[in-house]
Amino acid sequence: MNSFEYIKLFWQHQQNDDPVILLYEVDQENERLARRSIDIFADGTCKKWNDLYEGAIEITPIPTIEEFQSHIWGEELYACLIEREEFEQIWRTSRYTENENDFI
Repeated sequence: MNSFEYIKLFWQHQQNDDPVILLYEVDQENERLARRSIDIFADGTCKKWNDLYEGAIEITPIPTIEEFQSHIWGEELYACLIEREEFEQIWRTSRYTENENDFI
């Protein structure tokens, strides 16, 4: 049985086409590769990835919370762990509003 970690990554930026929150289902027994991922945009729309690495030239493991918090990957990133249930609830939705915990 695999051991998964669920990460919520907040990305503070000004680009309208990029997500502001990224969620990762990280397989800790498979080099920290993401099994699934969700991009959440400022308007609340969600884009789900069953295979984050499809078409990728280079596969990069997902950093740990400690690495994100040390700002190795940038000052604009903040990460925290979430429960599997939160990830699954968002996975089943098409829109997300964090302030209201509103999943549509």
